[in-house]
Amino acid sequence: MENLVNRKYLESKFANKKVLVTGHTGFKGSWLICLLQQLKANVVGYALKPDKPENLYDIINDDHKICTSIIHDIRDKERFKNELLEIQPDFIFHLAAQPLVRYSYEEPIETFQVNVMGTAYLLEALRSLEKKCSVIIVTTDKVYQNKETLMAYCEDDNLGGYDPYSSSKAMAELLTISYRDSYFNVDSIKTHNKGIATARAGNVIGGGDWSKDRIVTDIVAALNAKSKVKVRNPDAVRPWQFVLEPLLGYLLLAARMDDDPVKYIGAWNFGPLPDDQLTVAGLVKKAISAWGEGSMEIANDVQNVHEAGLLRLNITKANNLLSWKPLLNSELAIQWTIEWYRQNVNDRKKFTYQQIEQYLSL
Repeated sequence: MENLVNRKYLESKFANKKVLVTGHTGFKGSWLICLLQQLKANVVGYALKPDKPENLYDIINDDHKICTSIIHDIRDKERFKNELLEIQPDFIFHLAAQPLVRYSYEEPIETFQVNVMGTAYLLEALRSLEKKCSVIIVTTDKVYQNKETLMAYCEDDNLGGYDPYSSSKAMAELLTISYRDSYFNVDSIKTHNKGIATARAGNVIGGGDWSKDRIVTDIVAALNAKSKVKVRNPDAVRPWQFVLEPLLGYLLLAARMDDDPVKYIGAWNFGPLPDDQLTVAGLVKKAISAWGEGSMEIANDVQNVHEAGLLRLNITKANNLLSWKPLLNSELAIQWTIEWYRQNVNDRKKFTYQQIEQYLSL
């Protein structure tokens, strides 16, 4: 019954409140605005158009009623500031990002511009907002200086970043700390009324992700084509989790921070339970099993770039202070994901909301 309690609490916090979601046309952003709609929030999204013809945002927004949508680039500093001040949000969830590791090698400048300066523009605009606001800056589990050991990283471990994507997100973390210390310090909380936290989630899977170089995208494309699933790094271990797991964590964090901004500011990990770790090959095998047929092969990719082989998150802080924990193990996360892609195209919007309701009733 834990999630039912959370739902009542979250509805009491978000119903009829103005919530700004940057990156709302992306995979996680689309799921988040669906979740906020179920909590009766007044949502405004700010993002670029989806970059693919097949995308979750267009599926869920077929009647154009899911939220007020501002289609624009967050790198336009003045436009974004003006829109934020016009919205006067009670909550902000900053998901706008260039989210792909391999693409970041191809376009490092774009990656740093979006992930670092986009975050800077949001925080700078926040300085002009005179009302109370709770802000969640979504980064990634890849912000840590990853030594690829069995150690699960805690929020106070060193930041790093081998590739441009990971580095840009670590920079966004440092940038947030600087703005929080310099302009939104806890010592003057009664003056600025801003609570700012960063959220570091693991590898998120779920229906509606068609991004390039994403494992689920590759699996579904291969299985639909009745071809073998090609796997780049079969032995790599990732903190896999269903998309609604971290999103509920973000919502709980924002709500608690609204209650007590001093206690809940800072960095937070959202990942699977410690004993629920899967290799890439393990995930592919379970996805094939859930699909009902198919096979995999190891890809011999001479263009392969560096990607971490092992990464684990310590979620003790979120568990102890937010009473948050993952409700789906990796096997169920994969099953829920494959079930979404197996739906008829015309049923996917309805099924998205069905999964949200099912998850909230766990």
